[in-house]
Amino acid sequence: MKTLTLAQIYELQGLKADALEIYKEILKKDPKNAEARAAIHRLSGVRRHFQGVNKEMLDFFVEMETDEQFARFERWLAKL
Repeated sequence: MKTLTLAQIYELQGLKADALEIYKEILKKDPKNAEARAAIHRLSGVRRHFQGVNKEMLDFFVEMETDEQFARFERWLAKL
């Protein structure tokens, strides 16, 4: 069952894309759900705030889930 609690757990674990999908499903079923709407805004807002940044690395940042991916992102940042 896809619930706010499950989406929050996914989000805390760094599974941003999975959490976002659950929040979207919740909002479809309950368009007045303020918590789901806020979470969607929060998770989707990352891309809006970083327009003009390297799209590949932005997508990578938004979707990264593992320590290895985080280390890759840190190496990329260090090169800047």
